[in-house]
Amino acid sequence: MSLLLVQLLSGLANAMFLFLIASGLSLIFGVTRIVNFAHGSFYMLAAYLTYSLAGTLPGGPAAFYLAALLAALAVAALGGVVEVLLLRRVYRAPELYQLLLTFALVLITADVVRWIWGADNKTGPSAPGLAGSLPIAGQLFPSYDLAIIGFGPLVALGLWWLFHRTRWGVLIRAATQDRDMVAALGVDQSRLFTSVFVLGSFLAGLGGALQVPRLALTTVMDTSVIVEAFVVVVIGGMGSVWGALLASLLIGVLNAYGVLLLPKIAIVLIFVVMAVVLVVRPWGLLGRPEIQLRPPGRGVVAGGAARRLHPGWTVGSLLALAALPPLLPTYWVSIAVEIFAFALFAASLHLLMGVGGMVSFGHAAYFGVGAYGAALLLQLAGWPMPLAFVAAPVAAALAALLFGYFCVRLTSIYFAMLTLAFAQIVYAIVHQWDEVTGGDNGVLSVWPSAWLASPARYYYWALVATVAGVVLLRRVAASPFGLTLRAVRDHARRAEALGVNIRALQWTAFVVAGFVAGLGGAVFAFLKGSVFPVYAESPMSVQPLVMVLLGGIDSPSGPLIGATVYKLLDTVITRYTDYWQIVLGAILMVLVLAFPRGIAGVLDGRR
Repeated sequence: MSLLLVQLLSGLANAMFLFLIASGLSLIFGVTRIVNFAHGSFYMLAAYLTYSLAGTLPGGPAAFYLAALLAALAVAALGGVVEVLLLRRVYRAPELYQLLLTFALVLITADVVRWIWGADNKTGPSAPGLAGSLPIAGQLFPSYDLAIIGFGPLVALGLWWLFHRTRWGVLIRAATQDRDMVAALGVDQSRLFTSVFVLGSFLAGLGGALQVPRLALTTVMDTSVIVEAFVVVVIGGMGSVWGALLASLLIGVLNAYGVLLLPKIAIVLIFVVMAVVLVVRPWGLLGRPEIQLRPPGRGVVAGGAARRLHPGWTVGSLLALAALPPLLPTYWVSIAVEIFAFALFAASLHLLMGVGGMVSFGHAAYFGVGAYGAALLLQLAGWPMPLAFVAAPVAAALAALLFGYFCVRLTSIYFAMLTLAFAQIVYAIVHQWDEVTGGDNGVLSVWPSAWLASPARYYYWALVATVAGVVLLRRVAASPFGLTLRAVRDHARRAEALGVNIRALQWTAFVVAGFVAGLGGAVFAFLKGSVFPVYAESPMSVQPLVMVLLGGIDSPSGPLIGATVYKLLDTVITRYTDYWQIVLGAILMVLVLAFPRGIAGVLDGRR
């Protein structure tokens, strides 16, 4: 019983940190409608700044607390600069470009932290006056965690006072419900947005600064916290600070008891809860149904159908690709096959996003199912490699059939977050089911048949698979089905009034996209000779998003161009510098701000 009590307290302490981070994220989204991937970066920056300042500031025992406050304020100021100089330029752009811009900030921040503080983990100082433990029910519990449990409600009360007892707070609550009406009443939206971003960044920074005595500082701590923060915000309701508090308590306690009682599935519990909440109450526990990224029926991009590629370009490209293996070193032949795999991955997502207007944060689920399907059918079932290769995308399509049934019932950010939840469930299964998937060790010796063993022969096999997948997607997009899908993307209510079964249409597109993503996973698995859980992890889902936007979401060739450029940049830059993320982040930032139509859009404009 005493152990259960201590676990409860531990869960409450973690919940308070989650609340600090998630409340800022929820506030920013509620007012600006920005899905801020860089929120975790502000959290990480504040933690590292606190680590450095605590060792240099005078003040004796008070130095740590002063350092934490200064770090949070510095991050808040940085958040204001980011909002004014960068995000303010893209408020009227499609939300995907806002997402890409914040992802670029994540890449840049990660390498800046590595450059200043190094890649090694750092251990921060203890909190003066709270370094020991107190006996509770026969168990020792950290004094600092008890203080945090008391501090969290104080922050919540402070936010309540700010939102309900100040004019600024009234404007914030009004903007959360209807920011267009607030603007019509003469409120300066730019100043309001900046102040909200500063406050949200301060809360993220405060959460990071106060974590220093508890956790080792790592250069990937931003990635781990941002996923949990998004889960909290979605469960609580986008834009609801009180929802963030309730969801933080739920997730904190669930994590604490999950590790103790259900260690095998603890990693997936929060995503199961998120999936259930989204299916039953899509707008979250305390959210409002009308909060959306865009009104129903508007696509993720403006504009009509993309122009068709000239047949001469298509034939010329295929002939050039067929001629490459004899001309390239073996290393670059393998890189070309990797590009094929990611071209299928990105093109399948483009069917959902560009044609269907459905933004997925969890497309790696089907890439991962395809890779694991091929590997397990080869190794465990003993199937021949060609048969395993062909069956792998079918397995991915079946997963998409199951998950898509629930996903297409939602729209906007809730659709995106449910896809993320299902992807994390797939990741948890392949990560924890050691007896079948090998867990962290993965599945090894996943090689092509002897007659495809040479890199050149497998290149041609992968090329045929890629052409088949792309042709399938093009045919689907150009068919009456694809045209109807575009109509739903642009005018959902009008299409529904005409008798279109929107859910069935989107569900079918979801399955087709899952099939082609699984085909990309199979190509990748037999190229690498092994599969690992990381293939289905959430960061993998970001890559095709970036590729689609980099190439141009309006163009059918956009994902192919984006996959090629992204992987070439990744390959070339990493050979010359360890800080490749800064370069890639800067390129993405320039692309969003100067060339929002992507590379294909720029090329089309020159014709």
